[in-house]
Amino acid sequence: MKTKMNKNVLVTGGSRGIGKSISKILVDSGYTVYIAARNEDVLKKAAKEINAAGYFCCDLAEPQNAKALIKNMIETAGSIDILVNNAGAYVYSSIEKTKETDIEQLINLNIKAPCLLTKYAVENMKKNKWGRIINIGSISGIVGEANASLYSMTKSSFSGFSKALALELACDNITVNTINPGWVETELSNDAVEQSDFSYQEEIDMIPQKRFIHPDEIANLVKYMVSDEAKGMTGQSISLCAGLSAG
Repeated sequence: MKTKMNKNVLVTGGSRGIGKSISKILVDSGYTVYIAARNEDVLKKAAKEINAAGYFCCDLAEPQNAKALIKNMIETAGSIDILVNNAGAYVYSSIEKTKETDIEQLINLNIKAPCLLTKYAVENMKKNKWGRIINIGSISGIVGEANASLYSMTKSSFSGFSKALALELACDNITVNTINPGWVETELSNDAVEQSDFSYQEEIDMIPQKRFIHPDEIANLVKYMVSDEAKGMTGQSISLCAGLSAG
């Protein structure tokens, strides 16, 4: 029988891939989970499949939507206890061919949206003297990725963000951590491989464990990070990458 956690969770980018796996595992563990994404049809279907408590359709690449999303979450659920900043975009391009519109979109979605969502969520978490913030970064933000400098730049921001906020919020019983996945078996990763100069097998050959990470591996790490057992873990940036960051 599931244990009722009485904790309300918001997962952005929760309709597929890593976000959907995180949401499902937290639902199955007894958390009350709400998911957000921009495609309402996919979002509605995912919410039904994983038995989410509800969903919010919004495009977080539009900065004004972050405040509205947290407002809707609190009005609907009563509070926001756990925020998983998972929504993000990827662009594969040499720097000289990178479009200015891509720069604007990735900065808005990968950096500005998590910052704004955290800003408004923390106001509510402080009232309850409890909170968990998990940022889904990328191994590309740790070791770099040629022809993905824009993506690498945006994802590397989570490390400093998590460290600074962990210090700022420590006395409020709010932890902040980042997970940096390597190649993961998702649509986003498959699309990235297609855009790159390497085949799927060539990517596998470059990974020490010769495999892609399964989304559930990330989801289970999130499950631990948001638990009371992990209350001493904050300000950390953990790579879950099948060995890619080892050397």
